Amino acid sequence: MLLAILREIIAKIVLRVIFATLLAGVFYSFWMGIFLLARPENSLLEPLLWLLAPPITALGFALGLFLAKRLQKEENNRFSDAYVWALVGCLLGAGIVFWFGPMLIVFGMFLAGGLSIVIKEIKILRRRD
Repeated sequence: MLLAILREIIAKIVLRVIFATLLAGVFYSFWMGIFLLARPENSLLEPLLWLLAPPITALGFALGLFLAKRLQKEENNRFSDAYVWALVGCLLGAGIVFWFGPMLIVFGMFLAGGLSIVIKEIKILRRRD
């Protein structure tokens, strides 16, 4: 009985993280499209566009998590909480990986952003118990 409940909870979290990551991918792709269209080489626009990547990607993570919870009829569902957790993860991931090459920030943002969403969901589960 307990094992079945645990499996259900894990399945819900996995589906939420997958949905959040997919939407983060859509938002990141949108940002990348704007970045490539702007072609900001050696202009003042380049740093601004690089700085916008983590907040836009975090917006995708947060919106994905929010919508997944809404589809699962979850009661504890605040967009602002999800955005803060995703933003911290994306900023940390981008900040760490940026020094190896700016185009690699996508890996850091997705790894740390996804991990931050998982930690948030586990923290919520622990509060319920």
